[in-house]
Amino acid sequence: MKKAAFIFGIFLMALTAQAQEETVTVKVTIENVLNDNGTIIAALHTSETFMKGNGIVDLEEKAKAGSVTLTFKDVKPGTYAIMVLHDENDNQRMDFEANGMPKENYGMSTDEMIMGPPTFSDAQFEVTNED
Repeated sequence: MKKAAFIFGIFLMALTAQAQEETVTVKVTIENVLNDNGTIIAALHTSETFMKGNGIVDLEEKAKAGSVTLTFKDVKPGTYAIMVLHDENDNQRMDFEANGMPKENYGMSTDEMIMGPPTFSDAQFEVTNED
């Protein structure tokens, strides 16, 4: 019986520690949105999800010429990257020219725009315990 109580106590401590893990809010402002067409799509990525589809959190906001702010809530401290697409025709994907160049505007965190596909190391940033 003591062994069962000890295991149950350890289980409760693990749950409490997990529940107390701090999370923060990450606000992203996309500047220089060229028009009101379509939707701004942003995804928060880890190295495991970057350039492989959906992020760990995906957000959408109606496009608005000028700037659009998106808020990622309950983000655990760690290393992340954000990718953004101005999906002007609302087809939920990036459109490309015949030569492979993107037709729609896009960006990523750290504003490191390189030739060729972005890498996680180019876009990564640290989330600490502060918003």
